[in-house]
Amino acid sequence: MDMFSRAKRSEVMSRIRSKHTAPEVIVRKIVHRMGFRYRLHVRHLPGKPDLVFRRMKKIIEVRGCFWHQHVGCVDSHLPKSRTDYWTPKLNRNVERDKTNNKELKKLGWQVLIVWDCELREARTVTRRLLKFLKD
Repeated sequence: MDMFSRAKRSEVMSRIRSKHTAPEVIVRKIVHRMGFRYRLHVRHLPGKPDLVFRRMKKIIEVRGCFWHQHVGCVDSHLPKSRTDYWTPKLNRNVERDKTNNKELKKLGWQVLIVWDCELREARTVTRRLLKFLKD
């Protein structure tokens, strides 16, 4: 059973953003401090990627563990209520991510995925981002 009323749950869910999320802003700040410049949410690319480095043909996607079902992550659990709603919804997100990544790779883009849970280790993420952008 949900701990919120239907109206309260609707309000909570309406506040969840797809752009400019806290994890995305953290990654943007790290990359900016490194001296790299990027475009945000480029519309003509599949999935409107979070950070796009045009000259390098590289993309960084920042994903929430729950919404994109990060395999093996404690935050990617399925809700116990309304599984008939959540299971297909989250599975569609995962399939859409796979399709978008394939399309981006076909177009010659390199893609790095940074998971929300990985941001707890800022140094590790910073090294990973630097390695990806320097190679």
